[in-house]
Amino acid sequence: MSSIREGTEFLEKYSLPPIHPAGWPFVAVCAAVAVVLALVSPAWGVVGAFATLGCAAFFRDPKRVPPEDPHLVVSPADGIVQEIVDAPPPAELDMGTTPRRRVSIFLSIFDVHVNRVPADGTIVQVSYRPGKFFNAAFDKASEENERMAIRMTTATGHDLAFVQIAGLIARRIQCTLGPNQPVRAGDRFGIIRFGSRMDVYVPAGHRVMVRAGQRAVGGETVISEAISAPVA
Repeated sequence: MSSIREGTEFLEKYSLPPIHPAGWPFVAVCAAVAVVLALVSPAWGVVGAFATLGCAAFFRDPKRVPPEDPHLVVSPADGIVQEIVDAPPPAELDMGTTPRRRVSIFLSIFDVHVNRVPADGTIVQVSYRPGKFFNAAFDKASEENERMAIRMTTATGHDLAFVQIAGLIARRIQCTLGPNQPVRAGDRFGIIRFGSRMDVYVPAGHRVMVRAGQRAVGGETVISEAISAPVA
């Protein structure tokens, strides 16, 4: 049994991760174009093959193991923690105007773009807002870009918001969450295509556990920890 388990762990660590279902149409188109290019010129065929591999890598969906602690909020995305500031939650979520700690994570085209639920709990509200497509690295992207805002109540009763934000190249936000849906930390819930941003509005009563410049891993890196009861 030990050798079987070790073999399984080796395959998970060193084999290519699966591709998110949203990526298969893109990979198929790239592969078809690569075949056509190869018929025209072997050199162009090589270019097409690398483009196909790049597309598959963009839509990769690796396995993640979230911590089993209802007091924690984990990162909903892979990327760099760009900034940690005080800001009011999105108005469309009806969470008031009191500023909260906002942790912003920037996803480059090289990061995993599958998004994951940051905590155990229940979805309260999902709200889409059209907007602009500024570079997701800009501060104004949180306020002015197209976005999908999600509000949830965590298993510990805290009010949490997280937001998918489109960027300069990312113009397609996919979200599978809906009101009254029970969720677990680490659950896949959507994807943003080709570079983007994720904001997490840390609940009152939580302590931020990351710093600007740190790399976050979706579903695993702890963003914050509950240190007091929910604020009424």
